[in-house]
Amino acid sequence: MLLTELDSQQKACITKIKRQGGSDIVSRLVDMGLVKGVKLELIRRAPLGDPIEIKAGNFLLLSLRREEAEIIEVEKL
Repeated sequence: MLLTELDSQQKACITKIKRQGGSDIVSRLVDMGLVKGVKLELIRRAPLGDPIEIKAGNFLLLSLRREEAEIIEVEKL
């Protein structure tokens, strides 16, 4: 499933980051520590669904645009 499909307060583990998102987006996500195996939690969504706020790795909170979150595949925990 995709990160965008999680409900608020759900926890998941990253299984894959799709390369179709473009090298700039993928590089940015990797630089923030979003790599395979990282556990995260979807904290909340903006009223129109973009951006979403997640808690992941060593970061307290990260905000991701929908297009960034759509290339992250996760598995629910």
